[in-house]
Amino acid sequence: MKYETVIGLEVHAQLLTRSKMFCGCRTDYADSLPNTHVCPVCLGMPGVLPTINGQAVEYTVMTALALDCTIAVCSKFDRKNYPYPDLMKGYQISQYDVPLSHHGWLEIEVNGRKKRIGITRVHLEEDVAKLLNRTDPSGETYSLVDVNRAGVPLMEIVSEPDLSSPDEARLCLMRLHSLLRYLGVSTGNMEEGSFRCDANISLRSGQQSFPKVEVKNMNSFKSVYLALRYEEERQRKVLEEGGSLVQETRGWDDDKEVTVAQRSKEYAHDYRYFPEPDLPPLILGSEWVEGIRAKLPELPVARRDRFMVQYGLSAYDADLLTSARDSADYFESCLKTSQESRVKSLESPSLPHRTLDSRLQTPDSRLRWRAKAVANWMLGEYLRLLNLETSQESRVKSQESRGGGLQTPESRLQTLKITPEHLAGMLDLIEQGILSTTLAKQVFEEMFHSGRQAAQIVAEKGLTLISGTEEIAAIIDQVLRENARAVADFRGGKEQALKFLVGQVMKATEGRVKPDLVSIQLKEKLG
Repeated sequence: MKYETVIGLEVHAQLLTRSKMFCGCRTDYADSLPNTHVCPVCLGMPGVLPTINGQAVEYTVMTALALDCTIAVCSKFDRKNYPYPDLMKGYQISQYDVPLSHHGWLEIEVNGRKKRIGITRVHLEEDVAKLLNRTDPSGETYSLVDVNRAGVPLMEIVSEPDLSSPDEARLCLMRLHSLLRYLGVSTGNMEEGSFRCDANISLRSGQQSFPKVEVKNMNSFKSVYLALRYEEERQRKVLEEGGSLVQETRGWDDDKEVTVAQRSKEYAHDYRYFPEPDLPPLILGSEWVEGIRAKLPELPVARRDRFMVQYGLSAYDADLLTSARDSADYFESCLKTSQESRVKSLESPSLPHRTLDSRLQTPDSRLRWRAKAVANWMLGEYLRLLNLETSQESRVKSQESRGGGLQTPESRLQTLKITPEHLAGMLDLIEQGILSTTLAKQVFEEMFHSGRQAAQIVAEKGLTLISGTEEIAAIIDQVLRENARAVADFRGGKEQALKFLVGQVMKATEGRVKPDLVSIQLKEKLG
């Protein structure tokens, strides 16, 4: 039989509010001692009353609007009952049959084609406590409960079963992650658990559908992909061998790269939902909702498309630059700085001022050249130096000691010593023929570590290009005298010999001359 894969996602994201969902306890618990951000409401003490966090409602509506969902005029909270030790009340305040929003969609690209993934609902609930599993010296296992996380506002985004492969699931999850960070409603930190994903996966053959399996404990995009790929193959193998599948919950073991059965899958009636008696229904006015819509920023896909049209970037570059709001903002700040002052960084009188390349004389051509140049430096040297620095830091400090993971490249842009003004100033020097791309790598690295301006570094280290034809000719003559064999090879028809000679001139000038200029003059000398 030919089997088709069917996948749906359930994404939980902690919201960036200062206080918890139903009480005034602070949510910045990550580096705090266990059970220090708690109160009678968090602990589920008798007689306490919850109150709704208005900021959490606004963030959830903002996300739902970005996903083209319909916002419910009236919604309500419900009690979801289950007896797990991470829930001291014995129930979780969530939403069941009347959520805040419903029927939206998210677009992904699969093999160059756009595919719309349905969003069933976006709703609000509270997070649960954290269980810490331990083993004592005798080998006995036990669990500790940290209540700090209990009650943190948690937004759940449920997709339709429209995904057909682990690759599509990973793409969809990455799009959602990028969207939440653009909106500023969640940190999206998967290592700390502020962005979590459960996936439902099943197989289908024609009109016959087989029981679905819920996969949990996936804490990275890679884990989601590997877990679903493993489960896809496991289910197919069971069916091909004549076995039967059961609806269950399985956990992903990252070390062994397998899913492990945990329990039979619960149904909605198992949770005995009923309306939360201590909270009133939420009534959202249309004017309030439209006010939230008006505050939405330009979203990742729209910004990527604009980058391609406005700046002439490739789909690949535009996608990388707009995957995080910080990097997209930094990119456009560099271009804005360039437009405001073309020679702002040329502060030293010792630097010559040269005529612009004729190809960059029109505003549109210059903007596109700048855009491509900024993209190349951000996606090339910047990432190389950042990864090198991050690797060095990780050897000194483990992820545990840093509170759950190293900073991502986009988050480092906030503390980067190379400001948009620094990068724009360096590009001014390249554009005017004062600095070569080869020498610019030295300048960029110096700026990365010291935060000094490019013009200052160039002036102090004498890194300007040699432009005098007589000086270049003298160096070329010397190279030709010292490499008679290569000269003979070139004259004998070996074109590779010319590249060798160009390299020797570049070495002699320490990269302070343009290779294409050297090549032209060498050909003239060699006849």
